[in-house]
Amino acid sequence: MKNMSTDVIVNKSISCLIDRCPNLTGNLLDLGSGTGATMQLAKDNFDVTTYAVDYTDTLMSLPEQKVDVVDLNHCKLPYEDNFFDAVIFTEVIEHLENHRGIIKEINRVIKSGGVLVMSTPNILNLKSRVRFLTYGFYNLFGPLHVNESELHSTGGHINPISYFYLVHSLLDAGFSQIELTIDKMQKTSLIWLIFLYPFIKLTSVFATKKEKRKFKTIDKHNEQYVNEMNSIECLTGRTIIVTVTK
Repeated sequence: MKNMSTDVIVNKSISCLIDRCPNLTGNLLDLGSGTGATMQLAKDNFDVTTYAVDYTDTLMSLPEQKVDVVDLNHCKLPYEDNFFDAVIFTEVIEHLENHRGIIKEINRVIKSGGVLVMSTPNILNLKSRVRFLTYGFYNLFGPLHVNESELHSTGGHINPISYFYLVHSLLDAGFSQIELTIDKMQKTSLIWLIFLYPFIKLTSVFATKKEKRKFKTIDKHNEQYVNEMNSIECLTGRTIIVTVTK
């Protein structure tokens, strides 16, 4: 089931890259390359030279693909500025201690006009919101064993990031043209949507007015992304996929 879920995310991420730059050529980085499934799909669709980064080179199944072993929590990417035409960064950021740091590092190595596609588990879907309300943990972000982080499982999910804060990090790093999509709608969230959607929309209207008038936290630069927090995509999507351009 886990592999099937990952396959859906990989295929959707490549589709987002095709939509943003259908004639992509040059250098492509798969950050958190794993077995190389994403890279193979990228090669099937684009005329690109692929580069791989992961915390180990033992996972790669493509025999000709070199993997640069990098500790993304503490080290910079081993590439010069403005080197990549595209970067794919799927299902990794939730495992990292400092997501803002690595997003700025991606911005450094990507060319002007280059595209970044990234994904992370959606903690805003209604299944996750209800779980947090009743249990205190988001979906796919449960209790962690102390000093026993399992990097490749949900036991390594140490960094739950909601859509707004992910977008804020990307804009702050210098990216633009934010586009949100999801891998698939989650059945449990769809059921909760029937009961909770009117309440969510009504509450959002009043909360937004208060934020604007009293706290002055919402303006023309961020209002779109605040509103998208309660979009159908965020309320039902299993995984959020964000595409941006430098």
